[in-house]
Amino acid sequence: MNEAGDGRGPNGSYMGKTRPCVKALSDMTDGPSDREKNRFTARAARYASVGANVGGVAARIAGRRLFGLDPARDKDAASLAAALGGLKGPIMKVAQLLATIPEALPAEYVAELGQLQSQAPPMGWSFVRRRMAAELGPDWETKFASFGHEAAASASLGQVHRATAHDGRQLAVKLQYPDMQSAVEADLAQLGVLFSIHRRMTPAIETSEMLKEITARLREELDYELEAKHTRLYSLIFQDDPLIRVPEIVPELSTRRLLSMTWLDGKRLLDYTDRPLEERNQIARAMFRAGGTRSANTASFTAIPISAITRCSRMKAVRPPGINLLDYGCMRTFAPKFIQGVVDLYHGLLRGDRALIVHAYETWGFTGLSNELIDLLNIWAGFIYGPMLEDRVRTIAEDVRPGAYGRQEAFRVHQGLREKGPVTVPREFVFMDRAAIGLGGVFLHLDAKLNYHQLFEDAIAGSDMADVARRQRDAFVKAGVPLPEGTVP
Repeated sequence: MNEAGDGRGPNGSYMGKTRPCVKALSDMTDGPSDREKNRFTARAARYASVGANVGGVAARIAGRRLFGLDPARDKDAASLAAALGGLKGPIMKVAQLLATIPEALPAEYVAELGQLQSQAPPMGWSFVRRRMAAELGPDWETKFASFGHEAAASASLGQVHRATAHDGRQLAVKLQYPDMQSAVEADLAQLGVLFSIHRRMTPAIETSEMLKEITARLREELDYELEAKHTRLYSLIFQDDPLIRVPEIVPELSTRRLLSMTWLDGKRLLDYTDRPLEERNQIARAMFRAGGTRSANTASFTAIPISAITRCSRMKAVRPPGINLLDYGCMRTFAPKFIQGVVDLYHGLLRGDRALIVHAYETWGFTGLSNELIDLLNIWAGFIYGPMLEDRVRTIAEDVRPGAYGRQEAFRVHQGLREKGPVTVPREFVFMDRAAIGLGGVFLHLDAKLNYHQLFEDAIAGSDMADVARRQRDAFVKAGVPLPEGTVP
């Protein structure tokens, strides 16, 4: 901790069914005061640490371009990665995300950023005590039967402690790091600098919609009250599913920056790679359902817990083999119109119906598509939908290592877009691609062998978008989750 005692190091990084979950979320306490809103002083400190490092790389690139010199992209990418590597927090979370999106950043930058980690060092016990007092009051310790001093897990925006409620329930208590709202706002401003670097390198993808999407989702991830509602939504959706478990929220021990939920035991997914095939297949089936394609008869078809899907360490296998969904901070929900595009594209690819394929792209928001651009988009669509187009038992990708999943297709699209682009990617695809890549990579690690065509057919059987819209509205309203953007009133 620095001398100011705010938990930041010198570079601006941060040290450091007894009660149903349907209880009104308005019962969650707001804490005695809110001293951590988007503060100018905290933003200024973060601007200084992030801006100097990122801006320095951008200035060097701009100078070389101005004087006609060759941009030393490998060296600049390494410099940028080194600058970000010491900062941690939200800017690192964004950097890692961009590294998974084809052509969002130059290949040299993807290679460097992909090696970085977003986890920040956990806060020490004395600092945790002050943070907990700020959220639940000075007597906060009396509200738990026990509370672990050491963090059970830490990530980019907060850390988790194990605790016990007075009724005996084991709890996971997620505590947000201090001044994260200010840090996020400062880092989002600097994200524009990262994208400006890309624009100087003749990009194949126009990134304005990406910036809007990342901004909206990262701001939402700071709101633990909203995350509690998302958790409740998934509890409603999967309440009768024996393979998918969702924690229960404890509202009286939660605030906007503190989230208490029941602890779910399990093992990491990668601990199951040597288990019998049927166990691995069962885990993969559960993941496929949880990934937004469970059934057109539920609202799960319209909401995806991105973090839970794409981080192996955040989904744990349980016995009997199934999965725990643990993280609902970064969510992307879809309006029924978008889901109709998902179904239309699948049928278009399956039947070779080019008109239906184009209609699906236009439904999603792609505009000005030439035949060449449509062909390039079909490469990526063929990769995402490929396993579902073959009516046979297979792995998600054959003769492909998990770490190489999607790279060949991304390279082909990258090369083509440089000649035929640029193209503006609709906002929904920023996280949709990340989810697909992450989910597919885990399937490869598990070496699951399933009929993905039949799984998807079962998911969309009898789907009627008007009925989906009605069920979605009912579930979202009951959980208190805002309806997706673009939903027709």
